[in-house]
Amino acid sequence: MVDAKTPPDTAAVRPSGAADRRAGRPAAPVRFRGGQKRATAGSGRMAALLVSPTLLVLTVVVLYPTIMALRESLYGVKGLDPETGFISDTEPFVGLQNYADIFGEAGDRFWNAFWNTTFFTVVTVGLETVIGVAMALIMHKAFQGRALVRASILIPWAVPTAISGLLWRWIFNSDGIANALIGQQVLWTTEGFHAKIAVIIAEVWKTAPFIGLLVLAGLQVIGKEVYEAARMDGASPVRQFWHITLPLVKPALLVAVLFRCLDALRMFDLPYLLVGAQKNSVETLSMLAQNEASNVRFGPAAAYAVVLFLYVFLIALGFVRLLGADVVGDGGTARKAKRKGRLRRAPAPGSAEVSA
Repeated sequence: MVDAKTPPDTAAVRPSGAADRRAGRPAAPVRFRGGQKRATAGSGRMAALLVSPTLLVLTVVVLYPTIMALRESLYGVKGLDPETGFISDTEPFVGLQNYADIFGEAGDRFWNAFWNTTFFTVVTVGLETVIGVAMALIMHKAFQGRALVRASILIPWAVPTAISGLLWRWIFNSDGIANALIGQQVLWTTEGFHAKIAVIIAEVWKTAPFIGLLVLAGLQVIGKEVYEAARMDGASPVRQFWHITLPLVKPALLVAVLFRCLDALRMFDLPYLLVGAQKNSVETLSMLAQNEASNVRFGPAAAYAVVLFLYVFLIALGFVRLLGADVVGDGGTARKAKRKGRLRRAPAPGSAEVSA
């Protein structure tokens, strides 16, 4: 038997493939490594070129202000220079003193705003989720006049927040509609727990349709045959909702709740217009930071803004990591592709490799 030499300009294939064919076994797959690497590199460069404008905009409007806020939070308030006895024109460097003051006696106002922000977020998002899911179920039903009902439900979400705040301020006036309905004289826009209730009602009225709209989009992708099979098995409407509707609409619902949590944590305009500034009952972290900045206390204002940024970031990270909210919409395909890539890198036994 004569050994055949492979020319240098042709692909070198291991002879085990021919032996496998003679033995009746399927030939091992042939992989072209060089061409695949060049194609991957070309598509990667094209992807980077297409994404670069977005990254540039994000750098200008997000990254640069964040870095400047971090820098500003390390400086104090302009005041009397103890060395010269004159008023200083520059802000003194205080390091982490603005953050340390949060945990001191000067931090009472911060923690009041922090708990107000958390309270508004938990209560409003919880109510909006329940009401929004109910709205979505109503809008998903087929009945006469459904288009009119959908339009009327979505109108509050389309109203600008400034207009909504002024509208509800008129409703919660001392001689407004709210007091006329309950038959009592309540000063809704003054200090007290009733001011929180006024803000919650106005916020839920405006933003519950947003969750309803996203949940409605999730409901419309569920096939009717699923419910027909459940009815044939004797499942009641309640069991269909808990075991079919809710699990299948969960991805859209989690994304809606995540967006609403991030928006509620940054709440500023509605309590500011409805109740007013410097009200301990409704002051949020955004209102506190704005008030400090308006009083030319840019260092503490920047520190409060940085803490709020970290708070929002941790909430978003918890949703994505713990609850599995699919924000980018890949359905976990990126993680699956990464696992498949690791498996492909391990060469299969008896596989033939061809170098391009």
